[in-house]
Amino acid sequence: MLKHGLLLLGVFLWATTAKAAHGIELEQLDLAQFEAEAGAAPWSSHGLTAAYLARIEAIDRHGPHLRAVIEVNPDALSIARSLDIERQTRRLRGPLHGAPILLKDNIDTGDALHTSAGSLALMDSMPQRDAFIVRRLRAAGAVILGKTNMSEWANYRSKYSSSGWSGRGGLTRNPYALERNACGSSSGSAVAVAADLALVAVGTETDGSVVCPAALNGIVGIKPTLGLVSRSGIIPIAASQDTAGPMARTVADAAALLNVLAGYDPEDPATLPLKDRPPPDFTAALRPDALKGVRVGVLRDYAGFQEDTDARFEQAISILRALGAIIVDPVSIPTKGKFGDDESTILRYEFKDGINRYLATRRGAGPKDLAALIAFNETHRTQEMPWFGQDLFLQAQLAGPLTDAAYLEAHARAPRLAGAEGIDAALAKDGLDVLVAPTIGPAWLTDLIDGDHTVGGDITSPPAVAGYPHITVPMAPIHGLPVGLSFVGAAWSDAALIGYAYAYEQATHFRRAPPAWRPQGSPKP
Repeated sequence: MLKHGLLLLGVFLWATTAKAAHGIELEQLDLAQFEAEAGAAPWSSHGLTAAYLARIEAIDRHGPHLRAVIEVNPDALSIARSLDIERQTRRLRGPLHGAPILLKDNIDTGDALHTSAGSLALMDSMPQRDAFIVRRLRAAGAVILGKTNMSEWANYRSKYSSSGWSGRGGLTRNPYALERNACGSSSGSAVAVAADLALVAVGTETDGSVVCPAALNGIVGIKPTLGLVSRSGIIPIAASQDTAGPMARTVADAAALLNVLAGYDPEDPATLPLKDRPPPDFTAALRPDALKGVRVGVLRDYAGFQEDTDARFEQAISILRALGAIIVDPVSIPTKGKFGDDESTILRYEFKDGINRYLATRRGAGPKDLAALIAFNETHRTQEMPWFGQDLFLQAQLAGPLTDAAYLEAHARAPRLAGAEGIDAALAKDGLDVLVAPTIGPAWLTDLIDGDHTVGGDITSPPAVAGYPHITVPMAPIHGLPVGLSFVGAAWSDAALIGYAYAYEQATHFRRAPPAWRPQGSPKP
């Protein structure tokens, strides 16, 4: 009887907090609406922060137990109150003044929050200071609401992992169907945005870790050009591919967040192109007619993996054409499938180098290098490795220095094959502005024993390895499960891609909030 009562309470909390908390309607709330209403009760930063904290307690900690938020900031309410006082005195810090946002748990904060990459190994040590992008967020007035759960070590511990699982946070659950996967590694950031646990969130990607969870959770995800957003203070996988990126319910919110994240950082050499040429205002690209006259290449080689996804993709192509785009169909990336082994080599070498340098900067106890991480996992096997091991860690530990010929050859070859001879060649052949493909198929059933069973998703690798931008935006859902449409372009074409994605979004409005929780978590018939 008690168990049944708690179940009903969880369903009630899920349903009621979906619509209102602390007098604030949270569903579909965007940055523009908050800014327009901010300052008037209950639309204070303190009121909105309290509403999100209540919703996290109701449906993330209880109810359907989404496990998207790994830790809330104990100082969030006091920070929000201070920002409200500043607003009352007409002192606005920036475009995110008072906006509650969530950060992936591999982004350093020098406050009371941990930064653990989802691992118990980092719970006894702390970063020395905020990551560069966190300093920019605070300067713009954001309230750091907390950290989001993630695939542990950004899904670079084992080839047999289940996306969204971490030793510290457990399994992040897809709010559209609880038994289906949320993808990763930015699982918590995507689920939190989809389930209205914050206004926006920040994720990170090495290969697919922003766009895949964004697509499977029905939101917008931007994987920027490498170097547009600093990586200083973000737990690394590979310097050749790592980047942070915005995750939001709308393209407009993602663009506004990217405006704050992007910028030159003297500590990240990849951002050097921005030193003398700052990034544009990405919100200026938000035009409903942005696709008119644009030459769009259809990547058939990255479709054809699931019948329903193909049907949604055909519909998307028709919509692009109706919006004035010039459709070139089909086109191909000529080097498809030719740089995967090199990518694996690069990640293995760069992970060992990067994680050793990063861990050496942490304050307090805890592992100081990869060898110590491996030892920690062995000692805490019950908590850290109940479902999958650390084969990728072990392979990386065997890698030599970045002066090894094997690394240097892969590092020179892979970005060329994916970029100049891949995406660039495909664009140039037919004078194209952008390439489109389905991001990935619908969410698969989570299988903690055998790992992920993804359908499609190959489109993530070319822009990831090349360091080029990639944006996903919701297509029409499949039996209630979200799927995404990918826009891929040349280096530094981020603003143009934002415009294309916005035009498509405004013409379709395919995004739907997650439905009221169903105990079995099954999709709609």
